[in-house]
Amino acid sequence: MRVWEALETPGSAMDYHFVLQHAVSQLWADRRSDPDALELLEVFALLDLELMEAAPQAVSFDFTDDEPSFVRVSSVPQLIELLEREGALVEALGLARRLARFGQGEDLVEQLSGKVALLASEADLEDGPA
Repeated sequence: MRVWEALETPGSAMDYHFVLQHAVSQLWADRRSDPDALELLEVFALLDLELMEAAPQAVSFDFTDDEPSFVRVSSVPQLIELLEREGALVEALGLARRLARFGQGEDLVEQLSGKVALLASEADLEDGPA
């Protein structure tokens, strides 16, 4: 995978976003045959999110009424799904909230908020009265 090389070559923020997004997609597809795939997937998805936050134009294509329209991002939801499967719900929720700033992931925020709240209430029940 030549992601690092692609990120070092001159290009636009959008070019880098699509390199990272494609890498995440490929790593997800290769996860069973490549034991390091999920670790790299996390690195590239987080890097993509940081790029989006630093340069929103990387994922926006049109402005209507001074509001940007964002392309559908798949890298971060893929990482959120992975974290949720691993039980890292609080971390997944944090990423979903960050993604929601780009008009995506609001349903994930709602779903994960419910799961985190349920786990917190179950933990309170297990702790019993003080």
